Amino acid sequence: NLSTWHVIDYDPQTGEILHRNTAQGYSDDSDWARGQMWGLYGYTMMYRETKKKEYLRHAHNVAEYLTSRSNWPEDNIPYWDFDCPDIPNTARDASSAAIMASALLELSTYDKKSAAKRWRTFSEKLLSSLSQPSYTAEYGSNGGYILMHSTGSLPAKSEVDAPQTYADYYYVEALIRLKKLLSE
Repeated sequence: NLSTWHVIDYDPQTGEILHRNTAQGYSDDSDWARGQMWGLYGYTMMYRETKKKEYLRHAHNVAEYLTSRSNWPEDNIPYWDFDCPDIPNTARDASSAAIMASALLELSTYDKKSAAKRWRTFSEKLLSSLSQPSYTAEYGSNGGYILMHSTGSLPAKSEVDAPQTYADYYYVEALIRLKKLLSE
């Protein structure tokens, strides 16, 4: 499995893994969308900062895993958890799409040419979907947030179908990254 976990508890003495949890996902073994995207983002940024090839390999593997999901929604905005049994009648998470778009654009600058093109194209599809009226709020609405339809923690019934600061942050970051790539 090339997915990631939200929380891993280690034995402080031995370093042995005690538990793998996904606190905000459907279950501990499910693919909670935002957690997956933060894993992709984190490995990509760790490679950027350290140039350690294992981080690039992990980022690439997570990107491959996510972009080849058989239940990827047609409008490119992920379900809050890819393993939720209520798909397609469950919440979406625009924040996941924004995080993934930003991570894939950054990853595209480090990966081989064919993979780089794939990541950039996928990211552009995510940004295009996020920029549609169904996900981008009209100016002055949505509490001042740009993106609509994010999911904080569906199991806790917290921030479901709501705007989120980090959704807007990663969306703007992705747009800035794309603008920079287009100007090169």
